[in-house]
Amino acid sequence: MSLHPKTKPPRIDAHRVGSPRNMPKKGGKGADRGKEEHALCKRTKVEAGCPLSPVIYDSPASVFESLIFPIKEEEFFREYWEQKPLLLQREDPSVAAYYQSLFQLTDLKELCSQGLYYGRDVNICRCVNGKKKVLNKDGKVSYLQLKKDFDQKKATIQFHQPQRFKDELWRIQEKLECYFGSLVGSNVYITPQEAQGLPPHYDDVEVFILQLEGEKHWRLYKPTVPLAREYSVESEDRIGNPTHEFTLKPGDLLYFPRGTIHQADTPPGVSYSTHVTISTYQNNSWGDFLLDVIPGLVFDTAKEDTELRTSIPRQLLMQVDIADSTRRLSSFLRSLADRLENTKELRSSDMKKDFVLNRLPPFLGNSTGPLTPGGKLPKLDSRIRLQFKDHAIITVEPDQENSDECRKEMIYVYHSLKNSREMHMMGNEEEDASEDGAETHGLRFPLSHVDALKQIWTSATVCVKELRISSDAEKENLVLSLWTECLIEVI
Repeated sequence: MSLHPKTKPPRIDAHRVGSPRNMPKKGGKGADRGKEEHALCKRTKVEAGCPLSPVIYDSPASVFESLIFPIKEEEFFREYWEQKPLLLQREDPSVAAYYQSLFQLTDLKELCSQGLYYGRDVNICRCVNGKKKVLNKDGKVSYLQLKKDFDQKKATIQFHQPQRFKDELWRIQEKLECYFGSLVGSNVYITPQEAQGLPPHYDDVEVFILQLEGEKHWRLYKPTVPLAREYSVESEDRIGNPTHEFTLKPGDLLYFPRGTIHQADTPPGVSYSTHVTISTYQNNSWGDFLLDVIPGLVFDTAKEDTELRTSIPRQLLMQVDIADSTRRLSSFLRSLADRLENTKELRSSDMKKDFVLNRLPPFLGNSTGPLTPGGKLPKLDSRIRLQFKDHAIITVEPDQENSDECRKEMIYVYHSLKNSREMHMMGNEEEDASEDGAETHGLRFPLSHVDALKQIWTSATVCVKELRISSDAEKENLVLSLWTECLIEVI
């Protein structure tokens, strides 16, 4: 039974560059058509022969605006973001050539030689009777076996997080992480002719599809769970008929919100399709933010509010009927809301730190070496400015180096300048490394340094001797620490 109302389905807009128009609905004639901030160094070699990029790298905003051109940023967030899909059909050979350079089927042979593993780097799958069938082998990926499964079993190759290997995707996604303030991952899907890799499903991320090679036939359906928080497969009898149907060609871009049910296949007459899915905003909702900041707000309020420190009733945890307690909790929440109105800073317990420590390092240009301090050493009479502001945060936390019961608060500056590109979005490996004592990139300062740090963060430039700290020695030590981590430069 279809869950769609019998009213007119929501509109998805399709645009050709310079000629906006409504996208064809299912069955129509068009259904088968459907200045770098700090170039200090570069860590890997850029792919040779890359076509001229249509992406403008002047700023994170310009990168995003380039991707959604000709739609303006304001229009996108007003009309489409979290609301409805957007299809951009581009009959532009230069854009198609650039998209193709991001990842190609022919790249797989060289990438397999670098030591890829099934499951971690590559999945081999098919959609069989509405279900995903995984055809992975064990251990390292063999290119010959990969090609055999692709050709003979009509299997889709899902390549995880290609920005770990492809410089231009690294460059794009790093800027998008700056733009959104959220992790940005990607997967490449390569599907042979008349095949489908995944069953109808919805995702818990905002999705941008870039068609790189061949053509892909897409069907979109009305969400059963708008702005979904989890991935889920949906059965054909539950989702009903597609609201929209179209074919992506090289250079085309498709956006749809999390929760949008979708499926895609490579149509007859097309040898294979390659597209990259760039995704963001996983677990980045107001609900997630509340879960993150409320514990700190309660902790700070309880220091001053005796009522919050009084005991809960005896045997409350064993009671079934807790109506009286919920009324008390409601009263506490109203008090917290009142306090929140006058709070200038919120203590994020995890979200800010997790983002900075797990995001991509900056794309830096032409050197293969690690990022190291450069230029003059900062002195008391030096004028300095912050570098890589998009890659650093300031937080106030209990002293991590003091295990006493009453730990004083300290200032921590975390940054992503030394993050591992190779481990970006690799989940369990990062968690395992953290448990093994992997390095956290950051600095620790006394709470008295907070005003000076805010000066550096909010000023275009600042003189060291004008920093709001009591002694000259502390001023010099502060800026030297920041300089050592490549966070400031001397003008």
